Amino acid sequence: MAQSALLNASILKKVAMALSGIFLITFLALHVSLNFISIISENVFNEASHFMGYNPLIQYVMQPVLAIGVIFHFVMGFVLTAQNTAARPIAYAKYNGAANASWSSRNMIISGLVILAFLGLHFYDFWFPEVNYKYIAGAAPDATRYYGELVHKFNDPIRTGIYCVSFVLLGFHLWHGFGSSLQSVGMNNKYSRFLSKIGYGFAVIVPALFVIIALFHHFNQHN
Repeated sequence: MAQSALLNASILKKVAMALSGIFLITFLALHVSLNFISIISENVFNEASHFMGYNPLIQYVMQPVLAIGVIFHFVMGFVLTAQNTAARPIAYAKYNGAANASWSSRNMIISGLVILAFLGLHFYDFWFPEVNYKYIAGAAPDATRYYGELVHKFNDPIRTGIYCVSFVLLGFHLWHGFGSSLQSVGMNNKYSRFLSKIGYGFAVIVPALFVIIALFHHFNQHN
């Protein structure tokens, strides 16, 4: 009975982890779409960013929900990793990880930690200055400032390189995480193979677009 309860609790944790991952995947799709506009049109990017930055629904509902989702996802990742490690305290005498699972699936915690560190840098670069501008300094709204602030962050080649490496590791994280999330919420049916292909495509395309955005704004300043 106790073992069954533990199993059910473990399944619930995996489902909760998967749902938070799917939620964050949706956010990534929206985020890369907005940022990619900066390559196409400075004015449209400024307008879209200004709308996002001052829309009450986004600022006071969606943004806190996103923050909670990020924290929950990473906490659950650490909890499940610790749980899996404790379940197998004795390592297999002969275990070839590469033969049994992909690098991305075996190193989700590593890619996750790098992404977490990257989020800290991202908050430092964009979120904290935004909070300071609007709520601490109390500066007047300026719908033309967003493009310049974005481009300025990619002037430094080291910072641009850190962003690009982080995006690559995000791709590895998504490569396993997208399909794993779908399986955890029970999407194991005749559409599984199709959904897996979509997941692999997402894991390649979205990080690649982020890399393109970073490199475009870096090299566009150094021509």
